[in-house]
Amino acid sequence: MDLTSALILAGLGAFHGLNPAMGWLFAVALGLQERSRAAVLRALPPIVLGHAGSVLVTLGLVSVARLAAPPRLVSYGVAALVCGFGVWRLVRRRHPRWVGMRVTGWQLAGWSFLMATAHGAGLMVLPVTLHGGHGGHGAAALASQSLLATAIHTLSMLAMTTALALVVYEWLGVAVLRKAWFNLDLVWAVALIGAGVSAALT
Repeated sequence: MDLTSALILAGLGAFHGLNPAMGWLFAVALGLQERSRAAVLRALPPIVLGHAGSVLVTLGLVSVARLAAPPRLVSYGVAALVCGFGVWRLVRRRHPRWVGMRVTGWQLAGWSFLMATAHGAGLMVLPVTLHGGHGGHGAAALASQSLLATAIHTLSMLAMTTALALVVYEWLGVAVLRKAWFNLDLVWAVALIGAGVSAALT
């Protein structure tokens, strides 16, 4: 994987970490509920692991497709899937809700996995891995590329999510969301469409 691809993956991870729907807002809410910074920090690993699981499953499924179908067909298929999902995110803005505020680590990881999947986290990473990997196209090479891409994306998301959760919990409070916020879901949907178009044209 080249440096440009790694930086794009890190940027996508940071962007996802910035989105409150991806988990930091949930972590802050749990911390406020228990009046404990430790509760905020305790919520972050399962949130990030659930997100990473969603990305890895998506990359794994496409890796299998790459082994079974011509590369150009897979690229066009991914482009159509990513663009279609972006359009769906534009049309359907509601966030799914599966859990309450009393959750175990496993429940929190499951919630994060479903939220990341619903937002197309792995789909956004796909065009980068399709056109940024130069380590071969065998099963071992594709598995290695998927793991590396997931790791870069996840570490960047973890850094951003942790920083935001602590800043909001310690100083700003969740009320800041009512005063200064923009629609990250809209930006994400447009970015998905752009990534799909880019995948088709590359």
